[in-house]
Amino acid sequence: MDVIAPQQASTLLRRIIAFPLTLLVIEFAVVMFAAILAQNAAHLTGFPRDSATWAGMAALAAAFVALVYIVCCRWLERGQSAASGFAPSAAVCELGGGLVLGAVLFCAMAGVVAMMGGMEVVGLRRYGQFWAILAMAISSGVIEEVLFRGIVFRHLETMLGSWAALALTALLFGGAHLANSHASLFAALAIALEAGLMLGGAYMLSRRLWLPIGIHAAWNFTQGWVFSVPVSGAESPLGVLVTRRVGPDWLTGGDFGLEASAVAMVLATLAGGAMVWFAVRRGKLVSLRFQPPRQPRVRSRIS
Repeated sequence: MDVIAPQQASTLLRRIIAFPLTLLVIEFAVVMFAAILAQNAAHLTGFPRDSATWAGMAALAAAFVALVYIVCCRWLERGQSAASGFAPSAAVCELGGGLVLGAVLFCAMAGVVAMMGGMEVVGLRRYGQFWAILAMAISSGVIEEVLFRGIVFRHLETMLGSWAALALTALLFGGAHLANSHASLFAALAIALEAGLMLGGAYMLSRRLWLPIGIHAAWNFTQGWVFSVPVSGAESPLGVLVTRRVGPDWLTGGDFGLEASAVAMVLATLAGGAMVWFAVRRGKLVSLRFQPPRQPRVRSRIS
């Protein structure tokens, strides 16, 4: 009976851990646990939800999740460039650009819905739930992008290539929102197309998390604080504009929010398609690596 030497066993274990699917499962579980732990700790503090302190706690929780992700990548992937998703040198430019892009996109979408008669502005608030909505935007932007783009998309792309990673991550992201209040199959499809493609394309284009985090956070913040629209089925927030829906659900998104609007689906999907196109043009596309071996050609000889 052969006995596996300790060094061989260690090498075998290292190879198993280094496999992309193994890394995906381990890193997702660890980061998800860190996110739950951080958010529960923030709730235990008892700070008022609409306060600067609560927004600060949300920022600390998001930073903790990002740190756990970076440590996880460096420890499990040993010297690989996974942790470069949070490269400090790109933070200002890409995060700032993402924040502007996310806000502009949502304002454009809301404007089109209003012009089509789906939404009306009936008043103004002085301040609204600024801190509570900011905390939500920070948490969702950082934690969801680390999980879905930093972990799931990146490892699926390594195994299956960019196209499969885009499709699968979009489906998973849309499906995850089915658990939200007022969700529907159409709302999940809208999230999959507009957010899955747009945020996946943003990651492909930059190969870092700053850009998709900025887009995601600004989209949610603008939706909630500027237009007082429910964010992915949550309770209607109190933003600076007092708005009301006056059109059909396909146009307004119904109780789920404008994300489930056909207008948002079209505009955000076009923006995502543009990002993917630029990523392909810049050579950022990862091709399928695990391909079946080709059968050797047999040449017949005529004697």
